[in-house]
Amino acid sequence: QVQLVESGGGLVQAGESLRLSCAASRRTSSIYVMGWFRQAPGKEREFVAVISRSGGSTYYSDPVKGRFTISRDNAKNNVYLQMNSLKPEDTAVYYCAARSLSWVLSTTPSDYDYWGQGTQVTVSS
Repeated sequence: QVQLVESGGGLVQAGESLRLSCAASRRTSSIYVMGWFRQAPGKEREFVAVISRSGGSTYYSDPVKGRFTISRDNAKNNVYLQMNSLKPEDTAVYYCAARSLSWVLSTTPSDYDYWGQGTQVTVSS
């Protein structure tokens, strides 16, 4: 079992930045893939970013590419999402997810085995 706890959400104005953190209850070096997803009110959960176990491979959704950066620190069992140039359409609950049974950098929520409780990000215009 892996427990994931997100933090760092909040209310910011458009153009500002936030850094989300996800703390894992066990060594992230044993977790193949870590990802960030988000869900806005009335919408389905959508993929944001994913990172490989070593951190050497990453992949982003088109809406956040060039503005968001995913990273991981396996020594601290943490995964991060640096969000720059935030837009009102980035407003959502952001979830950290872990995939422990495959190396594939999946963008599909159902491929992930563990989820955090989510952290709210609100961007005002």
